[in-house]
Amino acid sequence: MAQLLVEGTEPERNFARAEILVKKAKQENCDLVLLPETIDFAWTHPDAINQAQPIPGIYSDVFCRMAREQQIFICVGLTEKRGEKRFNTAVLVDDTGAIILSYSKINLLEVEFPFYEIGTTLNVVDTKLGRIGINICADNYAESTHIGKTLACMGADIILSPASWTVDYSITEADDPYREKWIKPLTNIARLYDVTVVSATSVGYIVGGPYEGKKMVGCSLAVNKNGIIAQGQFNEFAGQLVCFETELKTEKLKGTQIGKRVREMGVDFEKE
Repeated sequence: MAQLLVEGTEPERNFARAEILVKKAKQENCDLVLLPETIDFAWTHPDAINQAQPIPGIYSDVFCRMAREQQIFICVGLTEKRGEKRFNTAVLVDDTGAIILSYSKINLLEVEFPFYEIGTTLNVVDTKLGRIGINICADNYAESTHIGKTLACMGADIILSPASWTVDYSITEADDPYREKWIKPLTNIARLYDVTVVSATSVGYIVGGPYEGKKMVGCSLAVNKNGIIAQGQFNEFAGQLVCFETELKTEKLKGTQIGKRVREMGVDFEKE
């Protein structure tokens, strides 16, 4: 998890910091590095409206080059221009530098509507690291866990979730930055479907847009069926790389087998 300082409308500076952590991940023998949401302009920055780039395009090409040079998988969130529309998109780039999966955020918050269109597709991709799916940040809110559950039912071994977890400026380390907003829904998905869920988030203060003055405090999170396996620091000023290992199932429950397994567990989805 590359927990990254993301500055509003400073793509080159943000990408340079990302590359430092990507290179460090390679030095730590990581197979995959997950970067935060919309690291080009930062989340809901007004400049994204006029300066977003297509995918593939000049910004996604930066990460294709990094992945190819470092021979590492990279998942990164970018603002995508698609025709006259813009999307909050994440791409997965393999270790040859090819984009093998792209996803646009579905569960947009109301403040995002002036900036991004709602995504319309979910997909997974088979890789040498396992079957991987992508969602983004608020896709994991309690009311939208069906997005992660659908990826799990599609056979995902790993769900990658670039994020920009934002809190009020007054929140400090003495407060619980998760407040059950993240740990509970992510661990429910991981436990029910035996899937690893990883979410890396930005740090820094938001400049411009509807959340100006709020801050992104890190606390990136990785969970599996046994609970939390890695966490980022509460850190609003600087980034960090959090390295961890996770074991994947050799035989994934699919389709009706998942439904049968859930019924055996006595899961009440309304309560969960």
